[in-house]
Amino acid sequence: MTTQTETTEFSYHPRWEQFKSKLGGWSLTTYGILAFAFLYLPIIILVIFSFNESRSVSKWTGFSLHWYSEMFQDDRIMLSVWNSLFLAVVSTAIATVLGTLAALGLERYQFRGKTAIDSMFYLPVIIPDIAMAIMLLLFFNMSGIGFTPWKVQFFGVKLAVPYSVIIGHVAFNTSFVAIVVRARLAQMDRTLEEAAQDLYADTWRTFQRITLPMLMPGIIGGALLAFTLSLDDFVITFFTSGAGFNTLPVRVFGMIKKGVTPKINAVSTLMLAVSLSLVIISILLRTRSGDDETVQMGF
Repeated sequence: MTTQTETTEFSYHPRWEQFKSKLGGWSLTTYGILAFAFLYLPIIILVIFSFNESRSVSKWTGFSLHWYSEMFQDDRIMLSVWNSLFLAVVSTAIATVLGTLAALGLERYQFRGKTAIDSMFYLPVIIPDIAMAIMLLLFFNMSGIGFTPWKVQFFGVKLAVPYSVIIGHVAFNTSFVAIVVRARLAQMDRTLEEAAQDLYADTWRTFQRITLPMLMPGIIGGALLAFTLSLDDFVITFFTSGAGFNTLPVRVFGMIKKGVTPKINAVSTLMLAVSLSLVIISILLRTRSGDDETVQMGF
């Protein structure tokens, strides 16, 4: 009986409980550090070695901007950059409009076949990219659309972007925009729209003055997500572009087949910087929209 009592008192001793609490905190902190190191340490190494003076990607010899200079002087890489930017801008603009309209229709209205259409919008998110790329390739071949290029000047640079790539990017970006905008719609307070209608505002004026400003953070978030996905996409672009057209991810893939050099690190760092910039912009816009939640109504 005495031994059992001593064991019970030791189990609930304040110092023992404090030690267990500290041990749990240390374990959680250590796990978090190791997890972040596993995820981000390769990226940090890539960025550091993009400034390496040597051609070797495993031996540091000194700091240099030589590979960035070579990257900007490489006409094929710069053409790939412009192709990626133009493709991302056009596909994001189209997907944002279509995705926003789809989100409004699916969230606000009831119609026949809504469940089937709602399920179809989740397919590009669920199915593997390779499966969607093959389906788009078969569709373009069977429909006769082919890989006809859209010849256009983008900031003074002559580009020839196949319509098939634009359609392919719009096809998967629309779903992501619709999901983000629909999530924003589900959180919106309908009483403000009802109040606007009580003040004799018609449907269009209510949408312009109330719904659209409240929905704008979701629209911008969906557009930034679509732009990032389009800028970084490789599989769908590779299958739907045809010969002679390269975006930056496709160009990097072609460069890797010839051997890894610090110039590839420089290109990857550039893509990483653009992606991080978009994420920071999205966070800033979301924070600002949270601070300016109050909407002023004037009719």
